[in-house]
Amino acid sequence: MAYATQASAPDGSQGLTRPMTRTPYPGREGCTCHSRVDPPLRKSLMLDSLLVPTAIVALAEIGDKTQLLALILAARFRKPWPIIAGIVAATLANHAAAGAVGAWVGSFFSDAVLHWILAASFAATALWTLVPDKMDDDEASTARKFGPFLTTLIAFFLAEIGDKTQIATVMLAAQYPELWLVIIGTTVGMLIANVPVVLAGNFAAEKLPLTLIRRLAASAFMILAIVAVYKAMQSSGWV
Repeated sequence: MAYATQASAPDGSQGLTRPMTRTPYPGREGCTCHSRVDPPLRKSLMLDSLLVPTAIVALAEIGDKTQLLALILAARFRKPWPIIAGIVAATLANHAAAGAVGAWVGSFFSDAVLHWILAASFAATALWTLVPDKMDDDEASTARKFGPFLTTLIAFFLAEIGDKTQIATVMLAAQYPELWLVIIGTTVGMLIANVPVVLAGNFAAEKLPLTLIRRLAASAFMILAIVAVYKAMQSSGWV
């Protein structure tokens, strides 16, 4: 999208028209301000920033160690709502930090380098998603120390450090322009996966086709990796 500005000559007459180019905010690259974005395009970007992280994290969380932690907490305390509140608080805090890192990464690297990093990260996460998680003894023992809300808050925050859903949040925040929507989306994704487990306990977990869901999540991450490779090739001028 191009804009034109006119410089006034010393005698007050209009000088030469000077073109000014501005990228219409297709993502993070070339973004200058939200006011330059066409409303339909911005709405589409906002929906993508919310819905894609929600779906990706919800799929990646199935069978994850934090879901196993939710099972332990639900069995230990049998108080679902404080546990759910703790999950929300821990996820918002953890993913806000992860999203801030992702936003910094997205602004620090060039478009081509960023897309190559994203492609490699998404591909690695796709493979990681296929491997079932196990709870560490230290993480499980945290559930015996405090009440349901504080235990869930601490345990989930610690369990999410270095977890694939946290890394996915970093990558998604680097790719999508609306950071706050990415954080909300990843938090909603965590709730979609964990709330039924907290409410229904082991029965819900045993009925889920975990292998199929892991494969779907891995496929979603691999699709994101392929898209990132294509964007990297575009940014590098190869296509």
